[in-house]
Amino acid sequence: MTSPDTANATTDNDAAAVDAATGHVLVAHQPAYLPWPGYFARLLDADRFLLLDHVQFSAGSWQQRNVTLGSDGTRRLLTVPIRRPHHQPIRDVMIADDRWRARHWRIITDGYRYAPFWPQWEPHLATIYDRPWERLAALNEALLRLLLDGFGLSVKLVRSSELAPAGHRTDMLIDLCRLTGARVLRVGTGATSYLDGDSLARAEIGIEVATYSHPPYAQGRRGFLPGLSALDLLLHCGPAARSILVAGAAVSPWTSALASEVSHATR
Repeated sequence: MTSPDTANATTDNDAAAVDAATGHVLVAHQPAYLPWPGYFARLLDADRFLLLDHVQFSAGSWQQRNVTLGSDGTRRLLTVPIRRPHHQPIRDVMIADDRWRARHWRIITDGYRYAPFWPQWEPHLATIYDRPWERLAALNEALLRLLLDGFGLSVKLVRSSELAPAGHRTDMLIDLCRLTGARVLRVGTGATSYLDGDSLARAEIGIEVATYSHPPYAQGRRGFLPGLSALDLLLHCGPAARSILVAGAAVSPWTSALASEVSHATR
């Protein structure tokens, strides 16, 4: 029997390893739960996104939690409970129980039922939250696909576990560039703390650092509350969400970006 976590999941790993275009930019990140807008802003001109599902899971990170808007206009933290052990690849992390779905759906519904684009996206979200999930990575991928679609980003998702890269950290990223034909590696500011620039230079791989500043948008209440899941942007702005991502996104060479790290570096 096909697992409910994989029944509708498709990736483009074979194509990624065989017919990557010269000069392709590699954007790679751990699959996150309902991630913030900056997660998607680095993909605006990308043709594929590599999900680092073979790396070690980080308990209590954005891989299993994020923040949405509550019905009272405050931040509400949503956390997907996971089973032990925590020290395992993200692809192997199992969700602890099924009670979280009802709580998350209630908070999302209460917080966004009056958002302008809730009627359009509620059925799609309900499809995800109405079904049981065994693995965290599969849940996160389903939500990523929904948000990518909402932002009009035609990005192929590629799982690193199916490419089987060698090495760790910088060496792993170099091997992923080799496997996908990438000549440029785009990272968030958090990666600049461990990247080995000399190794990347020897491999003739350029480095770009993507940053994101929150352009304010109408959230249906007085003032603007930054730092929420990208779901908030989609449900309040709909088709205009992409232009807001564009307004907040910036990409610069690694050398110039080091001096301007932002507070969301680890996201």
